[in-house]
Amino acid sequence: MRRDILHPGAGKLKYEIREIVAFARSLEKWDIPIQWENIGDPVKKGESVAPWIKDIVREKAGEDLSYAYSETEGARSARDFLAGLVNRRNTVIEGAAPVHIGADDILFFNGLGDAVAKVFGFLRREARVLGPSPAYSTLSSAEAAHSGYEHLTYRLDPNRDWMPDMADVELKVKYNDSVAGILLINPDNPTGAVYPVEVLKEFVRIAKSYDLFIVCDETYANIVYGGAKTAALSQVIGDVPGLALRSLSKEVPWPGARCGWAEVYNRRADERFDAYIRSLLDAKRLEVCSTSLPQLCIPAIMGDPRYPEHLRRRAAMFEKRAEEAAAAFGGIPGITLVKPRGALYASAVFDDVLEDGSNTARTLPVKDPALAEYIREKTKDVAPDKRFVYWLLASTGICVVPLSGFASELPGFRFTLLEHDDENRRRIYKTLGEAVKMYLATN
Repeated sequence: MRRDILHPGAGKLKYEIREIVAFARSLEKWDIPIQWENIGDPVKKGESVAPWIKDIVREKAGEDLSYAYSETEGARSARDFLAGLVNRRNTVIEGAAPVHIGADDILFFNGLGDAVAKVFGFLRREARVLGPSPAYSTLSSAEAAHSGYEHLTYRLDPNRDWMPDMADVELKVKYNDSVAGILLINPDNPTGAVYPVEVLKEFVRIAKSYDLFIVCDETYANIVYGGAKTAALSQVIGDVPGLALRSLSKEVPWPGARCGWAEVYNRRADERFDAYIRSLLDAKRLEVCSTSLPQLCIPAIMGDPRYPEHLRRRAAMFEKRAEEAAAAFGGIPGITLVKPRGALYASAVFDDVLEDGSNTARTLPVKDPALAEYIREKTKDVAPDKRFVYWLLASTGICVVPLSGFASELPGFRFTLLEHDDENRRRIYKTLGEAVKMYLATN
């Protein structure tokens, strides 16, 4: 073409969680049954949606308004309900200040993927958002793509239960004046970490000190277990501008609803932040609105007296699975798995054992020499952890995601806590542990 039409950030759009699927599909000619441990879809992994929730959806689907446009910001009944929910949960925390919001501070999107695309896509290109490493791919890729550069990151430390290195956060903010905001994910994907209140307060202190805004992905806010204590951003943010991102996908669970929303805090505390939020709303107006049905279901589902017990039951279920995953990797030299305390995933990190020259000689047994040759060819120039993931797929059919796909220099992999069949789930975890031992034993 006579002009270059490619956006400068196009090459930054990487989503290893689904890209690994293409490689797994390439193994079909060897008839390898795949266990999909890459995607966080509870329903696809066998969890049934509670019958009373289905009844609510059926009832709402019978109402004509569920087939109509909603307001651009979102259905008023849903926004009123969610704003009230925020204000009710904002109990006073010592040394922190909650924020009060109204319905106009809620903005709906077609899933958080849509929200993330707009939150980052409508930032000025020179305005960077500092985020975690490892980081959920949708967030890190969107931030990198909007700027055209690699995602700016701070460290999460597996030796400290995946807690953020707050000194690293502050240094990167202090010495890089392009940083306009800080991103955090709590509970965290991919690590399963849950940030204590003191950590959240420290993020707020840094943001206030350097005149930044905060974006907090709270997709898993109601999936916390193992005795972890945390808070919502709204409970600690005080007068700092910010956004919390939430959705129906994981906690109902209803991933196919593609229904997410942003809670906007202290919008008018800064005129540039206010203008930025207006740009997000203007972008939504061009689309008219987000899907009506799931929005209209929110007050009935989340306001039902059975919902708190629904959340407690699911948190207990994932706590049990986190313990199973941790036990499967316990005592294996060369790898560390920090037991998750929130969200739906576990991440295992290789302890520097993939960095030596023997990594290219490491393999796992496969049933066909042609398959082994195919894997060797495909792993010539990939990251060390991705090499393991490819051999794991060929040998066991288990599809996990390399940590290098999460904007991380730590070699490892993420898998889910979602398999609903107890026997199959325990087999998957046991097989993963055995594959790691076997892989590290070869050189």
